[in-house]
Amino acid sequence: MHRVVVLALDGVYPFELTIPQRIFGTATGAEGEPLYEVVTCGVTAGPVRTSADFSITVEYGIDVVATADTVVIPPFVCEPEDTQDWLPGPVAATLARIRPGTRVMSICTASYVLAAAGLLDGRPATSHWNVAEHFQRMFPQVNVDANVLFVDDGDVLTAAGVAAGIDLCLHLVRRDHGAEIANQVARRCVVPPWREGGQAQFIERPVPESAASSTSATRAWVLERLHGPITLSSMARHAQMSVRTFSRRFREEVGMTPGQWLIRQRVEHARRLLETTDLPVDGVAVEAGFGTGASLRQHMTAALGVSPTAYRHTFRAAVPAARSDLRPRAGDDHSAGPGRMIGRVRC
Repeated sequence: MHRVVVLALDGVYPFELTIPQRIFGTATGAEGEPLYEVVTCGVTAGPVRTSADFSITVEYGIDVVATADTVVIPPFVCEPEDTQDWLPGPVAATLARIRPGTRVMSICTASYVLAAAGLLDGRPATSHWNVAEHFQRMFPQVNVDANVLFVDDGDVLTAAGVAAGIDLCLHLVRRDHGAEIANQVARRCVVPPWREGGQAQFIERPVPESAASSTSATRAWVLERLHGPITLSSMARHAQMSVRTFSRRFREEVGMTPGQWLIRQRVEHARRLLETTDLPVDGVAVEAGFGTGASLRQHMTAALGVSPTAYRHTFRAAVPAARSDLRPRAGDDHSAGPGRMIGRVRC
């Protein structure tokens, strides 16, 4: 079982602290078995102050970090200043316990901790848009992108803010176990199943002026017809708008063009078919609306970095047996599992 250790630092935000437990803890396999073990720790075991009017008590201290396959650092109360020490001794000692090859993920301003530890040097990363300029000034060696929800750079991942932390956790479930399980988790948690990491952190007009002006009904209509020909004109006609108006409102609501969104939905549908059916690649391509296996391979390679055949092989691999204790054992394989096939993915 893949072990996720969540590090609760002093002043932690309670909502973000619980995101990993809620997302990873909801993921189950075909027989209902848990796919992740989520453990919360502090720099020391015991009370941890939160950003709210209460404290929490964690059972584990820093020793458990050495048993992690993924370490998640939620944000905590801070006022970013040029003189602030983002890596005090106890936090540095905690991060030093992380074994090589362990995935490390930050949510929101916890990216400062990763940057101060040198884990983001020369890498792409993101943080909350409100501190992005300061973050870049403090850590010029980091390639900061303030215009994305999250960045997956293989073994180091950063999320922009609260909801983006949910998106990134779902992305990791998808990376580890495929689209079907990630979608099940999203349905159980009643959250969107997939928001692409490259989507803008904030959209000019995320809420339409009225239900009548929304493109949501057309998006639902398209999802029922992914296997057939769909054009921008047909979408605009269904929405009873001009092409220009439809394109503008679609981008305002979704954060991307109709064409970009359609390709991503078709790739997503192809992923599910590759995971859950025995259709040949050409058959998956037809059902997903790509027409030919060559077109499907082109789009999947561009989006995921792998071919349809490699993707199917990876997500039909057996899930490793669960471990019940919190102690590392000699000979344990702590690799990230099937998700590693994606490698350095910049979302």
